[in-house]
Amino acid sequence: MFDLFAPYPIIISLISILLNIIIAIAGILPSTFVTLGTVSALNLNFAIIILIIGEAAGAIISFTLYRKGLQKLSAFPRFNKLENRYLSKLKESDGAHAFFIVIFLRVLPFVPSGIVTLTAAISKLKVLPFSIASTAGKIPAIMIEAYSVVYFLTLGVEWQILVGVVILFIYLIYLTFKKSFRKSR
Repeated sequence: MFDLFAPYPIIISLISILLNIIIAIAGILPSTFVTLGTVSALNLNFAIIILIIGEAAGAIISFTLYRKGLQKLSAFPRFNKLENRYLSKLKESDGAHAFFIVIFLRVLPFVPSGIVTLTAAISKLKVLPFSIASTAGKIPAIMIEAYSVVYFLTLGVEWQILVGVVILFIYLIYLTFKKSFRKSR
């Protein structure tokens, strides 16, 4: 899709930012494909800046929407049974403690951003500290992802397919173990 707009970096940038916002609001979609498209269509340094802007905008907008629309969610027992100890701490904390928990959770690659944003929205954390912490935590993650995408794009098609199959295989194993672990509880 981004190849169509290759001569128009402003349009690519706006599409990338908009897609990052949509992904942040959805809360469960990975932004890897947006990173792939943005990095492949733009200069790497410019793409990283656009990706940071998109992630920051998405975090702020989704945080605001979650806070306004999902305050009642904390009344549900399932939400109150947060299994991750850092998410549980974030829900109960405020101030500097919550700020650093958000940074920590944003840097971790396997903690979905939507869960961190949702938990922060229900916590006592204000929007400005959340925005700063979220962006500060996402910068290293975006840079790692962008550089990984650049490396991935330099691989031959056969290697790209192999990497995709291996990632899919690992994901399927993860889902299998996750389901069997839940059944054993």
